[in-house]
Amino acid sequence: MNQKKNYYISAFILYLNYFIHGIGCSVLGQVAVKETLISQWEINDIGKVTMVAAALGLGRLIALPFAGPLSDKLGRRIASLIGILSYIIFFFGLAVSPNMTVAYIAAILGGIANSFLDTGVIPACVEILEPRSSMATMLTKFSMSCAQLLLPFMIGMIMGMNLSLNVLLYVCGIAILILGILVIFIPLPEMKTVSKEKTSLIQDIKNANFSLKSFALIMIGFTGTATFQLWLNCAQDFAKEYAGIENPAIMQTYYSMGSLAAIIITTILVNKIKGVRFLVIYPAIAAVMIAVVYFLRTPGICYIGAGVVGYTAGGVILQLATATANDLFPEIKGTITSIVMIASSLSNYTILSLAGTMDKANILLMNLVITVIGVILAVYVNFDRK
Repeated sequence: MNQKKNYYISAFILYLNYFIHGIGCSVLGQVAVKETLISQWEINDIGKVTMVAAALGLGRLIALPFAGPLSDKLGRRIASLIGILSYIIFFFGLAVSPNMTVAYIAAILGGIANSFLDTGVIPACVEILEPRSSMATMLTKFSMSCAQLLLPFMIGMIMGMNLSLNVLLYVCGIAILILGILVIFIPLPEMKTVSKEKTSLIQDIKNANFSLKSFALIMIGFTGTATFQLWLNCAQDFAKEYAGIENPAIMQTYYSMGSLAAIIITTILVNKIKGVRFLVIYPAIAAVMIAVVYFLRTPGICYIGAGVVGYTAGGVILQLATATANDLFPEIKGTITSIVMIASSLSNYTILSLAGTMDKANILLMNLVITVIGVILAVYVNFDRK
């Protein structure tokens, strides 16, 4: 019993890494942080920060093919520590970055950190909380959403003290450094291995019977990610420029509240309604809301939009698409998860890179189009699923 209690403490420490990760993947979308960085880099194009944020997706793309196998071979602790070290470099590198190039390299390492935390922390927590694997996975998203909910208040407090917002980056870097030291010493259960047979991503793909439906699910990983990443990184800019909101950071709070509600409510609903149904319902609601924000352009609508998009697109679609793909390919769950996540990372990199060169209103319009495409794909996936 004492050992089990120690494992629960270990899980809590591991989940705290995802709290910091929640700040790491959202901080570059905050208008106040963007303004601090462009001043630091001595440029006047806020879109450049969005292009740096896109490098997070590039980092994930670089690390995803080998992060999982390395975690399986060397252990969850090593994979988690690699992720933590990469995040330390990301936070401190961003804080001291004299130009966009240095920040871009730091963001790539932030993306690498994301992949290694996914393949280290999540399997470790699943093994600790087994057989409650779904809850173990959802708690990572819960930890991130809590951080994103508090982020605007952190920014407001730092600005209220007339300090540079780089203080936030330094604090996060120090915090995850401390967590890394704890991760070195915490007890972890032995890894569960199903088979000793060596396989590879390419071999599994060749042996799988992919159909248009499975391809559509993978593409939903792309469109679903684009919806929330474009909103997370660009909606505040739109609200400030077109809706006249002086402090759009509060939109992050509404977004995070919606995301937290989605985690709780959807977890309950999927026990009664097939998860694949939400792949149509949620993006359809998100598309309508994005259209309303685009055409009305008022502060109140922007706040409501943040909450609705947070609920319907704040990462839940990606999780549901991954779960549905796992149901289609139960024999290669790890492989199909990697493929969906690669599509997600490709979306993060390409779509945000493109957004960094566009007008804020056109970005929102692009988000609407991509979300509608996601709805069409989901309708196809649902077509003959009874």
